[in-house]
Amino acid sequence: MLVAERIEQVRAWRGHVEGSVGFVPTMGYLHVGHLELVRRARRENDAVVVSIFVNPLQFGPHEDFARYPRDLQRDLRLLQGERVNLVFAPEIAEIYPPGFTTQVDVGPIGERLEGASRPGHFRGVATVVTKLFMIVQPHRAYFGWKDAQQVVVIRKLVADLAIPVEIVAVPTVREPDGLACSSRNVYLSPEERRVAPALYAALARARALWQEGERDAERLRQAVRARLADEPLLRVDYVSVADAATMEELVVVDRPAILSLAAWLGTTRLIDSELLGVE
Repeated sequence: MLVAERIEQVRAWRGHVEGSVGFVPTMGYLHVGHLELVRRARRENDAVVVSIFVNPLQFGPHEDFARYPRDLQRDLRLLQGERVNLVFAPEIAEIYPPGFTTQVDVGPIGERLEGASRPGHFRGVATVVTKLFMIVQPHRAYFGWKDAQQVVVIRKLVADLAIPVEIVAVPTVREPDGLACSSRNVYLSPEERRVAPALYAALARARALWQEGERDAERLRQAVRARLADEPLLRVDYVSVADAATMEELVVVDRPAILSLAAWLGTTRLIDSELLGVE
């Protein structure tokens, strides 16, 4: 497994690769959800690249960039075991050298939900993903459905800019009690960790109603909020039932939709989602 810190190293490696390349962009501190993306990429491609880069552009001024968990050596050991061909782990200055000013804005789709709660977040995501795609030049890139809006944003990005990368979305990997795997779960206190599965329980309640035929989007949102209200430690940011292509809120669920939420547990902000009729 080659570990590269410089763009020129990745390009030199890429120039000698034959066959398909699968790419898994990460911010590191890998968990089983990341490894599922890597395994999917391994099955479907001749070579696999993983990037590890905590992207400062997608963090707001009062967010957790400085304390975001990092353990590069642990991550490299895990990726070695998954037969990854190349790990790109650049420093910030390699991606954003002095004088860097260009940013990619995907428009209204990135201004809703996560974009409204975290202004500029998706501009940062779209910018770094575009740059990584240009460096790695993969055939396929793998993302998890837990960050459902991110999947929609990146699909919009590659369609609008005609970037020749297939975006593969992989089902959310969960702990046995339903909590979606996330690097930020390490922040949770034992009591907060006990409460955290309520997020998925709330989504599952609304999804069950949808499966039973409920199509009133507000009733689905209310079902989520009602379940979350049972947990006084939870502070809800948003509950959404949105069009799966535009992330616009729905009145009636008459098309593929994404049911999603964000909530605070202490100082930790968690997100989760469920798909309603999405292939």
